[in-house]
Amino acid sequence: MPTDKQKETVIFVCQLLSNLYQPINLFRYDKRLKIIYILADLNDGLEIVINQDGN
Repeated sequence: MPTDKQKETVIFVCQLLSNLYQPINLFRYDKRLKIIYILADLNDGLEIVINQDGN
């Protein structure tokens, strides 16, 4: 499961993307690496990785 810090960060990032009208094309939590991966933008130009510490 994601850490509390990851949850806080992902909510902030998703809200920011939504406010900027950027589509979120992929949202995934990798259990093995324990990271959250977000692929966003019209041309998949934004790749966001959120580590366990929320960075």
